[in-house]
Amino acid sequence: MPGLFSPLTVKGLTFASRIVMPPMANNMAPPDGSVTDRHIEHYTARAGHDVALIMVEHSYVRRDGRAGERQLGIYDDALVPGLRRLATAIKAAGSLVGIQITHCGSRTTEAVIGRRPRGPSDVIVPGDKEAPDPFPAEELPDIVRAFGAAAVRAVEAGFDLVQIHGAHGYLLNQFMSPYTNHRDDEYGGSPANRLRLPLEVVDELRRRVGPDYCLSYRLGSDDMLEGGLHLANAQCATPHLVAKGIDLIDVSGGLLGSRPPHLQGQVGYFVPLAEGIKAITGVPVCVAGGITNPEYADKIIREGRTDLVAVGRALLADQAWARRAREAVGGRPG
Repeated sequence: MPGLFSPLTVKGLTFASRIVMPPMANNMAPPDGSVTDRHIEHYTARAGHDVALIMVEHSYVRRDGRAGERQLGIYDDALVPGLRRLATAIKAAGSLVGIQITHCGSRTTEAVIGRRPRGPSDVIVPGDKEAPDPFPAEELPDIVRAFGAAAVRAVEAGFDLVQIHGAHGYLLNQFMSPYTNHRDDEYGGSPANRLRLPLEVVDELRRRVGPDYCLSYRLGSDDMLEGGLHLANAQCATPHLVAKGIDLIDVSGGLLGSRPPHLQGQVGYFVPLAEGIKAITGVPVCVAGGITNPEYADKIIREGRTDLVAVGRALLADQAWARRAREAVGGRPG
């Protein structure tokens, strides 16, 4: 069986190991969302060292889709030169590089975007404070096109793959979840209707970037809330995402985010979700969630429970985590 340091090929990209640095917001951007020297220093310090893929943090596709004032942006062609500097530097340091693109939906404030937040319905995501207005259906094609344009910018900037953010209570997760989507039009009601906007986004990206470019989807696989989306729903949705052109599923949490309070302190708390998604899809699966121990990371790959492990906070704390992991597990390729 493959292990933590076995190579993996996904859509023509060769991952040198199974270790991924997941997208983690660092709030280093100026108000226009552009790349700074701090971004380049932050990511290149963690590239290489046996980290196969650096996923750059969630980057907003429209100004009304930003979650914070210092979030990285990918909403305008003027941002491409800075993004190209970042992608080039990470690849030169020895890792593949991807970027996560997103619209936060209602997970923002009027102070940040200059207007009342909007989502699928007037339902507040748990933990937020401002009730959103529902998006008019006639404006949703503009959202889809914004995702597509952002993906084109990512390709132009030299990123190896693009990841669509469909987790952590952001817009596409909001549309998929029955907790936040109470619409009665073609974008709400049935599971198929709630999945419509995410599928339209995937379809648009595949059309814009072509058949050979690698696309990933970060899937909010369980809202962990009564009345929310659960693993069985995510399992039903996954084959449709893959059929539209997704090459890699990154399994994470839903409306309660990447660190659900009741799961803190547990190791690999999203691994059961990844195992459930992997069981019904033919594409590789990545998982995060409290994975800090190299032996555990190696074990879940050898057991076939996931294909890639996303190591976030451990890499923030120790830039050489992956190199130390190789020493810990003996660098066994498989």
